[in-house]
Amino acid sequence: MVPLHGRLARAALALTLAVAAPAGTLAQDAPHPHPAESKPAPRGPEGRRLPPDSTTRQSVTLPDGRTLDFTATAGSLPLVDEAGKLQAEIAYVAYTMAPQAGRERPVTFAVNGGPGAASAYLNIGAIGPWRLPVGGDSISPSQPVTLTPNDGTWLGFTDLVFIDPVGTGYSRAADGNGKAYWSIDSDASTLAATIARYLRVNDRMASPKFFVGESYGGFRGPLIAEKLQEEIGVGLSGMVLLSPVLDFAWLETPRANPWGYVLKLPSLAAGALERAGTVPTPTLLGDAEAYATGPYLSDLLKGPSDTAAVARMTEKVAPLVGLDPALVRAQAARLSTRSVQREIDRAEGRVTSAYDTGITGWDPNPDAAQSSFEDPQLTALQAPLTSAMLDLYARALKWPVTNMRYELLNNAVNRGWSWGSGRQAPEVLSNLKGDLALDGHLRVLVAHGYTDLVTPYFASKLLLAQVPAYAAGRLSLAVYPGGHMFYTRPDSRAAFRADVERMYTDALKVRDAGPTRPAGAPAEHLRTAP
Repeated sequence: MVPLHGRLARAALALTLAVAAPAGTLAQDAPHPHPAESKPAPRGPEGRRLPPDSTTRQSVTLPDGRTLDFTATAGSLPLVDEAGKLQAEIAYVAYTMAPQAGRERPVTFAVNGGPGAASAYLNIGAIGPWRLPVGGDSISPSQPVTLTPNDGTWLGFTDLVFIDPVGTGYSRAADGNGKAYWSIDSDASTLAATIARYLRVNDRMASPKFFVGESYGGFRGPLIAEKLQEEIGVGLSGMVLLSPVLDFAWLETPRANPWGYVLKLPSLAAGALERAGTVPTPTLLGDAEAYATGPYLSDLLKGPSDTAAVARMTEKVAPLVGLDPALVRAQAARLSTRSVQREIDRAEGRVTSAYDTGITGWDPNPDAAQSSFEDPQLTALQAPLTSAMLDLYARALKWPVTNMRYELLNNAVNRGWSWGSGRQAPEVLSNLKGDLALDGHLRVLVAHGYTDLVTPYFASKLLLAQVPAYAAGRLSLAVYPGGHMFYTRPDSRAAFRADVERMYTDALKVRDAGPTRPAGAPAEHLRTAP
């Protein structure tokens, strides 16, 4: 599979964004005012289905006592072709603060992944001004959906624009068929055009610009940066790639390929440390990482029929990951994610999340030899996140959409995604290297959770080591306790915010200094929340 470079990609690049109109409302609102009167949302011009943009003034007092006064805008950007015909409406939520005198505030564009996920995960889960609290080691779909001020928000140091790709949130193709947007290249082209149009409409071209993408959103980041740099004429000062996939060939391997087991072993070891009451650190996981790429890989290559190799691996792997040696031996030390999810807490009849082995739920069929179960984190979060976003739109943001379904995680997008037709699996490490090579001031932070089996941190660590020295001091890796959505843990959320703010500060200093040649520094670091 390779990125598309055909007719759909060229068509997406030709699209431009019309100015959103008419102007929305402006009101003084508390974070959760009384519900607005129930009435149909007015239709916009040119056959648009979404209501006009709504702008409200908001204020939050954070747990540390700081108060943020800001403007919130919920609305959409109409995507039209060169003849002015409406092609799609791209829904977004923007939070902006008044700039300091004589200084442009940075603006950060946030996109989630899937593909098929809306930006709610980053918005009310990670970096927006409000956050939905969720359970620590277990999540209830019927939990309260009241938002609280977010102690991890980035709004104090950057404006935030959350974008929903076509088919997610309220973003839709005008003809109801989003298939033309559901491919690697046309998706990146559309999102780059959306970012550029937001900058033009809101007079933000002079602002420092950043991007944050989670999961497949992290995969999108280097592609979007490349298109902004080379095809639209917009440069990013920095990117944050959160739990990203950088190379699908590394993560989607057949059982006979040993590489997938190598990449997941340190994350399994991190989960065992947590179950023993120990916080994972780079030092504690150093042995697991060295073993994974050394003796473990060597013995995996000998094949499952080599009984001596299986015995050696069982003796090492079982205590390292905290599982029964009989189970490890039965799988020839090639532990499948599905079996690990069930075996970690089998005695209690519980299954663990592939996204975070520290989160568990009940096994619906604990007495069965095999069991089908929903993920205790990803699936359990769908109801509370959806309800919380609908409440936020309707009450705080004054933008109720009554004639459309809100798509938090649209499986139709995921199933209908076009990955290309070549011999190679898609990857963006090449694009990331190109972005960093072209712009010697660009900063990139790659962030992972230790206990994520879906996009294990060790994959990114090994891939980033392949980036040449020209990225020294500008490309870093940070790993925190937790999984794919490590920001649900308070300490990890605080450490992540501090690392991101530090990266922004460095990027802005270099930007303000002008076109000087950047100095070198260590290319990578690992950080753990205190």
